[in-house]
Amino acid sequence: MKIKNLMDHLNNEPNARKIAPGTEEDPSSWRDEKVTYIENARVETVAEQAEQKALLVNGTQWANQSMGDILIELGKLNIDDIGRIIDYQREKGLYFGEAAIELKLVDQDDILQALSTQFGYTYNRAEGRLSKDMVMAYSPFGEQAEEFRSIRSQLLNNWYSVDRKTLAIVSPESGEGRSYVAANLALAFSQLGRSTLLIDADLRVPSQHEIFCFNRRIGLSMLLAGRIRLEDMDELPDQISSFQHLSVLGCGAIPPNPGELLSQERFPLILRELEKYYDVIILDTPPATYAADVRSIAAVASSVLLVTRSGHSKMDKAKELMNMMGEVRANVVGAVLNQF
Repeated sequence: MKIKNLMDHLNNEPNARKIAPGTEEDPSSWRDEKVTYIENARVETVAEQAEQKALLVNGTQWANQSMGDILIELGKLNIDDIGRIIDYQREKGLYFGEAAIELKLVDQDDILQALSTQFGYTYNRAEGRLSKDMVMAYSPFGEQAEEFRSIRSQLLNNWYSVDRKTLAIVSPESGEGRSYVAANLALAFSQLGRSTLLIDADLRVPSQHEIFCFNRRIGLSMLLAGRIRLEDMDELPDQISSFQHLSVLGCGAIPPNPGELLSQERFPLILRELEKYYDVIILDTPPATYAADVRSIAAVASSVLLVTRSGHSKMDKAKELMNMMGEVRANVVGAVLNQF
C-alpha cells in the first residue's frame, strides 16, 4: 500500500466536512460515510482469475519441500547430514525429524520451524529484531500463544466481517498488557494469511516501535498532522521481516497535542482508506486515563477489545471504561483477563 495514494486522497477529498471552531461533531456520523470510502464490488475478469490462480500455485510451492531441504536452506544441515539421518531413520523406523534429533544434528525448535514452513505457518525464533514479548513469534506452541489463538478464533466467530475489520485494544490504566495483547493478536491474525496492519495510536507513551525494534521517527502522528515528506511516503508502514502478512504503523514523533490530532476529521479518513488495503487493522491505544484520546479512537474503530490484568486492574475503572465506550457507541466485542 502506498502512503502517497492515501495522502493524495486526503488532500483532494471533495466531500470533507469543515467543522466550525468551538463545535463538536457526533463521532457516530463518521461511520455513515457510504460513498467515498467503499469501493464498489465488480466481477473479476478471466485474466484476473487466472492471475489469482497462478499466485495461489506459486505461493504453495513450499508444500512440496521435504523437511531435509528446508533444514538445509535454514543452514541447520548439510548433504552429508541428510544421508546419515535417512540411514538412521530406516534402521530405527523413525520419522525424519525424530531421527535428526536423536542424532543431535538439530533440536526440537529446528524441527518445529521446518514443520511450520511445510504447513505455511509463520514462525521464526531466530528473528532477533523482535521483543521477547512476541510470544506468537518466539514461542508459538506455548501456553500464551494458544491463548492468543483462542482469542483470535472467538473474534473471527463473533466480530470479524468485511464491514468490521478495525479493532481497538483498550484498558482502564497503564501496565495492564494492552500493547502486548495488540502486538501478539496482530501477529496471530497475520499467521492466518490475512493482511494485517498494527497501528500504534498511543501518542502519549508509544511502545510498538520497541516491541518490533524499529526506530523510524515518522508514523501516525505525522500522518495526522499532514507532515509526511514525499520521500518517506512509500516506506510506510513498516513491513516486519519474516512475517509477510504483517505491517506496523508506529506512532512516530510524540506530538504536543495528541488529543487534538486524534479528534480531528483526518483520523477517520485515514482509517477508512487503510481499510481498503488490509484485512485486519489492530489499534494499540493509550490507557483510559487519557479519556479524550480513547474516546476518539474507539469512536472511529467502532469495535474494541477490553484488556484487564489479574491482580492489577480495578473493577470500578473497568466499569467506567465500559460506560465510556457506550457513550461513543463503540461495540465492546470481548474482554481479556491478562495473567502474564
